[in-house]
Amino acid sequence: MSQPPDLEGDIEEIAARRDELVGTVRDHAGRIAYGLARLQGGDYGQRDFPTARGEWTVKYEAGDLQYLRYDPTSGSETYVVSTKQPPEPEALAEALADYEAFVEAYNEHVRSLDGVLDDVETEFPAVETTDDVVAQRDRVLDRVREICDRIAGELYRYEGDDYGTFTARVSGTRWELKWEAERASYLRVGGSGGVYLLSQYEPPSAADIREHAPAFRGFVEAYNEHVEELESDLRTVPL
Repeated sequence: MSQPPDLEGDIEEIAARRDELVGTVRDHAGRIAYGLARLQGGDYGQRDFPTARGEWTVKYEAGDLQYLRYDPTSGSETYVVSTKQPPEPEALAEALADYEAFVEAYNEHVRSLDGVLDDVETEFPAVETTDDVVAQRDRVLDRVREICDRIAGELYRYEGDDYGTFTARVSGTRWELKWEAERASYLRVGGSGGVYLLSQYEPPSAADIREHAPAFRGFVEAYNEHVEELESDLRTVPL
């Protein structure tokens, strides 16, 4: 058998040159990706840049280039830079012939934003403080908390259970106080989907306090009536 024919070209040399070009583009386009991330104000995003021969797409993540894609007017798209396999040498050559136009499209985009914020006013209205509203809210809620803890302590002593609830209707609205030992866990108005005047989480809004706080007196009166009924029942127990 005769010697096989010599292979034309040096595959290793072509691949090395291709990888060198892709690395150079990755570094250069990476600066574009970083600039876009800063301009668009997010860690993730992409932007298209049309040219006379096609369209380039830059996608970035956390400010780093994820991929650079070239979609020619005719023919198949090419991922010039990606996290997967490198492009075919011929496709890379075709894309890089249009790379300068892509960079100019990006530069034009940046130039179009030059001075766009120059006339934006930075003299804004004064911001009103919420100190007074918060102080008034805390004043009301502190008093509600004080009374509810007192009720919780009394119920805890009477019921003998570490946990429990007391419910009452005030002007047709259901109020529920849950206690844990000698402390009120929450005070809720309006059933399971109602407003928590007291809770272990955030306080209610000022509007909710204004709406429901006046009826709190009725809830306390309902509790006092409940205690009077208990005392009446106990007085009738024969000895």
